[in-house]
Amino acid sequence: MTEFLLSHFVKGYPEVNDPQVRARCGNLAGLVGICCNLLLSAGKFLAGLLTGSVAISADAVNNLSDASSSIITLLGFRLAARPADDEHPYGHGRTEYLSGLAVSVMILLIGAELAKTSIQKILSPEPITTGMASILILAASILVKFWMAAFNRHVGRLIRSATLEATAADSRNDVISTGAVLIATLLQMQFGWNLDGYMGLAVAAFILWSGWGLVKDSIAPLLGQTPDPELVRHIADVTLSYPGVLGIHDMIVHDYGPGRQFASLHAEMAASADVLESHDTIDRIEKYFLEQEGLHVVIHYDPIVTDDSETGEAREFFAAEAKKLDPRLSIHDLRMVPGTTHTNVIFDLVLPRELDSRAPELKHALQEAAQRKNPLWLCVITAENSFTGTFASEKAKEAETSASEH
Repeated sequence: MTEFLLSHFVKGYPEVNDPQVRARCGNLAGLVGICCNLLLSAGKFLAGLLTGSVAISADAVNNLSDASSSIITLLGFRLAARPADDEHPYGHGRTEYLSGLAVSVMILLIGAELAKTSIQKILSPEPITTGMASILILAASILVKFWMAAFNRHVGRLIRSATLEATAADSRNDVISTGAVLIATLLQMQFGWNLDGYMGLAVAAFILWSGWGLVKDSIAPLLGQTPDPELVRHIADVTLSYPGVLGIHDMIVHDYGPGRQFASLHAEMAASADVLESHDTIDRIEKYFLEQEGLHVVIHYDPIVTDDSETGEAREFFAAEAKKLDPRLSIHDLRMVPGTTHTNVIFDLVLPRELDSRAPELKHALQEAAQRKNPLWLCVITAENSFTGTFASEKAKEAETSASEH
């Protein structure tokens, strides 16, 4: 069913890497959500009125909020698809994150209102009427929501949309909450237990819990969360696959909305190689990312000495010493400046943020190791953090050794 809808109602499918096709997939998901949720809400409102069940009515309100959420999601996709302009040179992609945040806040507000209504029902219980009609409506709702969860999850993963994946999680949660309401209705029919208010409160609590999780997920990319480790690893692996690239460091990934990532990094290349050829390699890497993956990557050419045995020995030595202090440490940009009384060994030390307070201690330890290795070595170390939450890839970690072998 999902593939049928996508192939018949999305022009250009399956070229989902095309921004326009991606936007059409998001629009279709929003329209499907609006239609399904409005039908479910109408059916549950009718069942709630006929039976007097606050739990069924609460679930109807939840479906109505889901329809509103789908409208906001639809608007978010439409606004995010607008092209870049002079005032927004990076595009409008973050509108999708804002629409997800708006949906999350709506879910929290509705959950709070449902909790209030359910508590009132517990304090002042009223008899409810149950029947086969309400059972069938709730069962149908579970089936529809189960399909919606699968549909949104498939489309969300297909176009890499966190908003649609959150919508899928919300539909999955609806399956659970509606199942709770169905259980309450069956218990009422079988044993006469009026658990309506309690089940309504449980549904409200579940909505609040889910909504809070969605709020956190929506805020994270707006605040600048750590980029996807797979994306970081992919950028590193592709860059390192080109001949002449010995290592990478200082990678930064900026997220301006789904499918709108910008990255910058330093590529280490042999200083003895032809400069024009090295720059041509960098141009080819940047062109590949832009044309094949729609990813804007800016690469800084970083020449390193590979034909000096002492520099290679120092690079390998300090990389090993850093790993002894903490396996998460790495070095880059090592160069040596000889003088009349000593040789400056200059390099950057990359460390996790939780080790920032230990930076002076770590630098001192490396200086002591240098004195033991060669009394003429004087370290000039700059401590810095990674902006990717990971040290790019295993290949990047091996860059020091690779450079030393050249």
